[in-house]
Amino acid sequence: MSAPRIAVHSVNRFVFTVPDLKVAERFYKAFGLDARSSGTRLDLYTYGHPHCWGSVHENSGSKKLAFISYGIFKEDLDPFRSRIQRLGLGFQSHSLSDGAGLWLRDPDGVATQLAVAPKVSPSQKSEKTTPKGGAPGGRSAPSRREVTQVRPRHLSHVLRFTPDVPRMMRFCVDVLGLRLSDNSQDAIAFLHGAHGSDHHLVAFAKSEAPGLHHTSWDVASVDELGCGAEQMKKHGYSRGWGVGRHVLGSNYFYYAQDPWGSFAEYSFDIDFIPSGLDWQPGNHPTEDSFYVWGPSVPDDFITNYEAR
Repeated sequence: MSAPRIAVHSVNRFVFTVPDLKVAERFYKAFGLDARSSGTRLDLYTYGHPHCWGSVHENSGSKKLAFISYGIFKEDLDPFRSRIQRLGLGFQSHSLSDGAGLWLRDPDGVATQLAVAPKVSPSQKSEKTTPKGGAPGGRSAPSRREVTQVRPRHLSHVLRFTPDVPRMMRFCVDVLGLRLSDNSQDAIAFLHGAHGSDHHLVAFAKSEAPGLHHTSWDVASVDELGCGAEQMKKHGYSRGWGVGRHVLGSNYFYYAQDPWGSFAEYSFDIDFIPSGLDWQPGNHPTEDSFYVWGPSVPDDFITNYEAR
């Protein structure tokens, strides 16, 4: 075991723009998020949780990642400020932000905010809900009309595109204080928080340009995950990937493709890495970077539509 170092503790918020906010509102409400519109901005909450996990702004053109905000502890503010100044990474605050906190630019040129905020990444492995079993001679499954809307519990992680996975990995480790969980050559890398988090808070997949691939949302059971897939299809979002199980992170998944070509993932039972644990990362074969079992990967699953 080792003591946590100066490090971000959570993905505080992700922010991106889309050409039509109403389209975003319909998608995320169908997905089961508490999507709150203010006219020019859509804030994404999970039901029963006070934290705003993401914001979507309306802007002409295609979908585009604006910035990522990480949460830090108050006592780490000055050490992070010194680190940013020493490395010459200081950057102006993004115009869509509140301007608070520390700002820097990552190696891909994406604006990054470090904000003093409560830790919203899990501090222990998420609880599971076991579907109710019927007595012998009875029926266990509900009827379709009895299934209620699946509502995710919290943001698990964000996966981004980058032209240089090893470079972004070094930035996250050396500057943000994240730790490598696992990677597959230079194609993908998964990083967790030193203060305890799921197997990955952030991940990076190789592409020709920066962009947002998917946001991942924790649900309570495999049954909820499957019902979430049906829920999205019922609302007309028929393109996706799953149900399946990942190797790296071990979580069960279903990805619903959004109207801009990226994805929102229902995730269940991801690995958890406690604070201080010396997790030993592995460099895994390419076939293990996708799944243990499930349907074939869609042809456009790793297409970066922000670069098109």
